[in-house]
Amino acid sequence: MTPKGSKPKDGSQGRHRHLFTPLLQPMAMAFKMATEGMRVKQECLSSFMEMKWKKASRYVVYKIDEKSREVMVDKVGRPGDGYEGLAASLPLDDCRYAVFDFDFVTVDNCQKSKIFFITWSPTASRIRSKILYATSKQGLRRLLEGIHYEVQATDAAEMGLDVIKERAK
Repeated sequence: MTPKGSKPKDGSQGRHRHLFTPLLQPMAMAFKMATEGMRVKQECLSSFMEMKWKKASRYVVYKIDEKSREVMVDKVGRPGDGYEGLAASLPLDDCRYAVFDFDFVTVDNCQKSKIFFITWSPTASRIRSKILYATSKQGLRRLLEGIHYEVQATDAAEMGLDVIKERAK
């Protein structure tokens, strides 16, 4: 065994390292970005607070801009938009975060509202994107106070309205 940082005399260590370097670079970059943390733009918190307190929207969709390393607002649903609008605004081939303000009536005939945090990671999205969103989730989630439930979905069935209704009971 050789001391750390020195090369063995027989040249066996690292002989084929150059063959794997192009394969590892994208994954290493995604890990580095995730562990260094993403900045969350102020608009993310503002949009959430307007949805929560002013009922200015029904949902907010967030995305990560890999170049600027920031979480930003992708789409804000109008007050009249329903769950179908949220589901339609999520891309089939890329990850997103979303918050949804779900209004319902309890069995006691009381009007209630619960906020859901949804991590959307469809099977068709890139591995790098899945890793980035999974490891950066807590940074955004911590800022958004007042979330009642969390849902992680890879397809529409995993975050269907029936799932939301069941969790809100």
